[in-house]
Amino acid sequence: MTQMTSADAIKYNLAARIFHWIGALLIVLAWFLAQQGEDYLSLHKSIGVSFLIWTLLRIINRVLTKDPTPLPVSKIHTITASVVHLALYAAMIVMPLTAFLASMYGGYGVNIFGVMNISGFEMTNDELAGRLMDWHTDLVWPILLALVAAHIIGALYHQFVLKDNILSRMR
Repeated sequence: MTQMTSADAIKYNLAARIFHWIGALLIVLAWFLAQQGEDYLSLHKSIGVSFLIWTLLRIINRVLTKDPTPLPVSKIHTITASVVHLALYAAMIVMPLTAFLASMYGGYGVNIFGVMNISGFEMTNDELAGRLMDWHTDLVWPILLALVAAHIIGALYHQFVLKDNILSRMR
């Protein structure tokens, strides 16, 4: 059995750190693939479904494990961080879910890495599919980007202005 150091007590557990960084990588990869055009749409969808499952597992990990000791910050910082994190989790679920449902209602389905094919709904609804895809690209994506930016800015503010070494918690 290894002894936990004071540095370990302020870090997120290893699973949380892995979920965080692989989730970030999946977002970047999904965006990159979306920029490559129709030839990469199936792979983009596979990454999106993977991201949805990854996010749900991340939330389960978050519920089941203890967060590190909170940093001593003002109540407004604590509230702001909590709101941004909650909104980020919501956006990380809604983003792939809107695209998945758009594909299903459009009758296209989703092929996941060529291993599993989820057929589209037999009763298609092109209007709803279009609306969901508009939400995916024109509403949820900008919201997700803004929340990721707020998250990064908050982390950098803590690291370089408050100098509380917050970045070490996620390494």
